[in-house]
Amino acid sequence: MNALKRIALLILCLIMPFSLVACENNEDARSIVSIEKTSSVGLKDIYAITYTDGTTSTFEITNGASGLDGEDGKDLDINDLFNKYLQSHPTATYEDFLREVVVVNPNLNSVSANKALLSSAKIYTEFTVNYMINPFQTATDTSISCGSAVIYKIENDYTYFITNYHVVYNHSALESDKLPKRINLYLYGSESAPIKTGEVDSDGYSLYDYGSYALSGEYVGGSLTYDIALIKVPTSEVLSINDKVSAVTFADEYYVGQTAIAVGNPEDEGLSVTQGIISIDDEYISLALDGTARAYRSMRIDTAIYSGSSGGGLFNSKGELIGITNAGDGTDQNVNYAIPLPVVKGVVQNIEYYAMQGLKSGKRITLGVTVIGKNAKYIYDATLGYGKVKEELEVNTITSGSIIEKLGLSSGNILKSFTKNGNVYNLNRSFDIGDFLLTVKSGDIITATFFNGTETVTGNAYTVLESDLTVLA
Repeated sequence: MNALKRIALLILCLIMPFSLVACENNEDARSIVSIEKTSSVGLKDIYAITYTDGTTSTFEITNGASGLDGEDGKDLDINDLFNKYLQSHPTATYEDFLREVVVVNPNLNSVSANKALLSSAKIYTEFTVNYMINPFQTATDTSISCGSAVIYKIENDYTYFITNYHVVYNHSALESDKLPKRINLYLYGSESAPIKTGEVDSDGYSLYDYGSYALSGEYVGGSLTYDIALIKVPTSEVLSINDKVSAVTFADEYYVGQTAIAVGNPEDEGLSVTQGIISIDDEYISLALDGTARAYRSMRIDTAIYSGSSGGGLFNSKGELIGITNAGDGTDQNVNYAIPLPVVKGVVQNIEYYAMQGLKSGKRITLGVTVIGKNAKYIYDATLGYGKVKEELEVNTITSGSIIEKLGLSSGNILKSFTKNGNVYNLNRSFDIGDFLLTVKSGDIITATFFNGTETVTGNAYTVLESDLTVLA
């Protein structure tokens, strides 16, 4: 019996006892989330199975001459099995292979969606605004905006939530209240909504009661140009509502066609889940959050989101965070947008770092260069089952005395990578430059590797100065 059949048979045997239990008690049922090769001992490969309840088990496959699994007595690993599977299923992805042959949990997306709910919240922000009573009269009072958020980190003192900047910023508010005067959040399953009390504060503006489930948040920092904000709540208060909540796990990757599960507060009707796929992994859209149009790097999805979904998490089929939803087409519900994973991660970590210095925003360096993307092409990886667009980044213009000039680059060079403190950051698209810049801080030593028309070289090392950094708008 070959390895492909034996893996399928072994896993079927492993699954059957749990399926039978499900007939008696659904709470005890479990299924497979993932199967990974963990080690090899001689001719034996050892695989680990992770189940939906968090438990694991292992099984062994004998390879090579004694098992007669590989060609000419060679060892046969999981990638070999996938390649054999492609012979009869040439258009299959790696995910198809796992689902159909290795019998991965068919309800994985529902498991992931429910896991994501432990990291989800809805958010209300209060502003003071002028509004029209009639064509001849205006008044000033409290206005409430709603949105969504995800738990970024749970620490001993504070729990941090990610949301959109436009959820905590109101361009129409009074100048002194562009940022909210009050922020309240509700965890999934412990939701309520603000109720107007009929009373007013010392300024004569309406007061609202948020109820016992509300978590009072504090603005940590944010960026209008990235549409990301960070909020904190005392961890003791969060755990008093639900001690089972968890922070999100950042995914390692995202790609076209991948499952995209959104959790948000559409139309302020309560936290809910929708599902679709990633339609375009990276593009730019125009938003005018403060009345000025800016280009925002975005991921296009066909997952349904609505007003109130802004700031909510976008998750893959493993329940890992791949983005923060922030915009919709408005005329086509199959065209919506999320801030992609690298931007979310880079901006939040940047804001968090500079918040410790008392700033309400992050910082980044300016290289003093413009680049042109050339020879762009889509490269498909059959082993992974997905591909990425890659391009050459040609240096166009360089500002005199800039960091890029000090790194040794000239117009016409092709940028390949940056290195920061010994860590290499490969550059496959122009987006990657911006992602890298968010990670650079004062004191970091950076170099650039580039093709100068003759050979690929590494330029001069440069130590970043505090004066090289500018505050994120």
